[in-house]
Amino acid sequence: MSAKQKILIADDDANIAELISLYLEKEGFETRKAENGRIALDILKNFQADLLILDIMMPEMDGYEVCRTVRKDSQIPIIMLTAKGETFDKVLGLELGADDYMVKPFDTKELVARVKAVLRRSQVPEASTGKRISYTDLTINLSNYSVTFKDHEIEMPPKELELLFFLSSHPNQVFTREQLLNQIWGYEYYGDTRTVDVHIKRIREKLDQGDESQYNWSIKTVWGVGYKFEVK
Repeated sequence: MSAKQKILIADDDANIAELISLYLEKEGFETRKAENGRIALDILKNFQADLLILDIMMPEMDGYEVCRTVRKDSQIPIIMLTAKGETFDKVLGLELGADDYMVKPFDTKELVARVKAVLRRSQVPEASTGKRISYTDLTINLSNYSVTFKDHEIEMPPKELELLFFLSSHPNQVFTREQLLNQIWGYEYYGDTRTVDVHIKRIREKLDQGDESQYNWSIKTVWGVGYKFEVK
């Protein structure tokens, strides 16, 4: 029998944390709860969580700071919860390395579905072992989740790397944001498609080509449609 996957829920609203915990444990997960960010970080030292559900507005240390701290040495999947629903909050959370976000109030069953989807996508697919794509000054290796650009290894969270690999493995093919969400995050997305835009922005910043004329590739925005990895 396989070990239960472990979820840490950090939320200062005890009722919400308990509700999430009950639904997750019903689905076979093991959970722990933390009432603020500092406690969450303490728990993570000994609790080998497979995923972190992180409320943004918490006392002592908010979700942004927890996410930033965790990302210094861990790629554990993170789903952020926000009561505000403002674009700024969503974008900042994703830029800090969160894998997904949900706006309160939310359907608990949908959150459980998101948890399962994020956990599936965080695993290195067996079929991807040994996959490697190279272009001028750029190598993306899905077998060990590494990206090399101009002879330097570039740090990329799993979702950024998977998005880059997917686009670059389908040169000149245009994908809508919805298609990319479904392919990379593994679920039909409810709400706006800002997630893809944020990840593309981060990838472009890390792969700043400078003089683009010396490269035969680039990530292009197809206005009104989505994105493509253009190869000349």
